[in-house]
Amino acid sequence: MRHGRTCRPSWVAEASRGTTPVFLVLHGRQGEGGEVQELLESAGLAFTGSDAAASSRAMDKTASKGLFRGAGVPVPEGTVWPATRAGLESLGLPLVVKPSRVGSTVGLTLVRDLSEIDAAVGRALQFDDEVLLERFLPGREYTVGVLDGQALGVGEIVPPGEIFDYHAKYTPGLTREVFPAPLDDEFAQRLCAFALAAHRALGLRDFSRVDFRLDDAGEPVCLEVNTLPGMTKTSLLPQSAAVVGISFEELCDRMVRLALSRR
Repeated sequence: MRHGRTCRPSWVAEASRGTTPVFLVLHGRQGEGGEVQELLESAGLAFTGSDAAASSRAMDKTASKGLFRGAGVPVPEGTVWPATRAGLESLGLPLVVKPSRVGSTVGLTLVRDLSEIDAAVGRALQFDDEVLLERFLPGREYTVGVLDGQALGVGEIVPPGEIFDYHAKYTPGLTREVFPAPLDDEFAQRLCAFALAAHRALGLRDFSRVDFRLDDAGEPVCLEVNTLPGMTKTSLLPQSAAVVGISFEELCDRMVRLALSRR
């Protein structure tokens, strides 16, 4: 177990007595980043979603970007801190500064002046020891669900400000979500193809949600892949599934059946 933790929570023992898989609806580094998955694997338990190794890869944005590039999926230009002033100037402003291995845009700062870099990096370091600095993408934001090797519907995320940050994500009614996104078929298919390529590049299984933003030329760029997306009826992955006729109940059922197939 990572970080020297070897004890198993009581719920692992309880789950091992049953015959149904563990349905994961966790967020954060431990929940999404492979640590809980590693516990379940060591206990011989089936669970929904990707395995521990793939979950860890997806949580690491630096590692993910390298795999995406290798699969032909566009990624934001950026660098890992520390960076030279010349390197930062070559990226241009604004810059997005964020922890590499944290979800939900926790610790993210939009920097408009290089004098703000140190404070932004300091904030990100509160959550992770690796910090990413990326060129800000000014265009619209889209998301695509993936289920059992197929891309689902494309949705557009319309936050109240320039970025879909923690406040915009978790304040009810603040962000507008449009499913299906108002896109022509060809562009939607490009997003779906990139989503599947990103999912496969990370070695994920069962399901994921892939997020994109358009650059200043209107081209899609992959921000990240979420291995355990939100799973309320109004969350983004269920809305993406609904576009192609998959109800919330059917989506949950298929997730469980995929996990059962590995039991």
